[in-house]
Amino acid sequence: MKKILIPLLVLLGLGTVQAEAQDLVHYKKIVKELSSSRYQGRGYARDGANKAGKYLEKEFRRVGVDAVTRQHFTLDINTFAGRMKLSVDGRKMVPGTDFTLREYSPGVHGTYNLYHIDTLNYDSEKLFRDLALPENKDVFVVCDFWFTYKHKEDFQKLQSADGCTNAGLILTWDEPLKFYKAYGEKVNPKPVLWLLSNQIPRGSKTITADIDNEFFKDYRCFNVIASVEGALHDSCYVFTAHYDHLGNLGRRLYYPGANDNASGTATIVTLAEYFVKHRPRFDMLFIAFSGEDANLRGSEYYAQRPVAPMERIKYLVNVDMIGDNNPSLYCETSDQGQRGFELIERINAEKHYFTSLKHGQLAANSDHYPFAKRGIPCIFLENEEGDAFPYYHTPLDNWKNAIFDSYEPVFRLIVDFIEQY
Repeated sequence: MKKILIPLLVLLGLGTVQAEAQDLVHYKKIVKELSSSRYQGRGYARDGANKAGKYLEKEFRRVGVDAVTRQHFTLDINTFAGRMKLSVDGRKMVPGTDFTLREYSPGVHGTYNLYHIDTLNYDSEKLFRDLALPENKDVFVVCDFWFTYKHKEDFQKLQSADGCTNAGLILTWDEPLKFYKAYGEKVNPKPVLWLLSNQIPRGSKTITADIDNEFFKDYRCFNVIASVEGALHDSCYVFTAHYDHLGNLGRRLYYPGANDNASGTATIVTLAEYFVKHRPRFDMLFIAFSGEDANLRGSEYYAQRPVAPMERIKYLVNVDMIGDNNPSLYCETSDQGQRGFELIERINAEKHYFTSLKHGQLAANSDHYPFAKRGIPCIFLENEEGDAFPYYHTPLDNWKNAIFDSYEPVFRLIVDFIEQY
């Protein structure tokens, strides 16, 4: 019986199971590659984003798509790939762990006194009177991050060139510290540092900083666009994911971005591979965007200059941060994409890929948004709040902490959706 059973299993579909497993192997390979040191966090100071784009071009060609093109665009971006040293009262802080800084900060060099805001007895007038005193010139003002939201005008003034003589701001935060790029298209007059609350207690007196920034004007990057032809050409499906990430924080530290968003990028490459082997009814575009972490610059550029008419888009699926293990899947849709979400709900109810689908409010948080605001039917898929979620936008979003539980259910949900929509 055993001699007969093995060929029977092959005939009955064992080959298909192995093919699906191979997709997971390919997916992991791409995630591991994109999050490696070779791409330095897929940022701009060391050209990691463009190196990653070139790698993805090769991957799309390797899986057999019909065409791959680049769509070039430029952006202005502030970077931090040089010196990155900070100490509090002589105690050295670790970049990315103990401190980060806002993406629009200039470099900081020198030793500065600290002025701690009393949040329990806050008095705006007293604050600015104190800061006007000669002994408080060029201090760094220290305050809890969330408290600043209650007094936005005061803290905007503290960040302006003319509003106050303080040298900068330190905002305290609980771990893990995040790093962002969304507002890095400019350099503000004063630096804004983020420190862990326990690293700069109220009795701290000074900081010493040696922090470099470098601003790139008209940095040239590109979207990678792959196509798979279907039987019909009057409409097309579009699959998107961003491949850029945060790049460097100092000379040694980079943000690997395994979940954000090597996970989504790897998904659309393996989807392209699938549809090359299973030719679709309609044409398909697979767009790997750059500039997402720099405020959706790549997807906005594409939406303004699409390679195919926007009205041809039958449905767009944006995959971002699906490298996690939450049994519930988070979704956002445009108004026009609601019918697609209802179909996805029905498919999931039948196939039980996820325990539930959480429908969130549309936001400008990923590359679906430039399409949604133009009335394109689209959906955003993200597996948030799992074990990998606390690591996003931190150096710990790396290959070592990568989670792959959501890839196959997301992949199968998308394929089922395309077959039925």
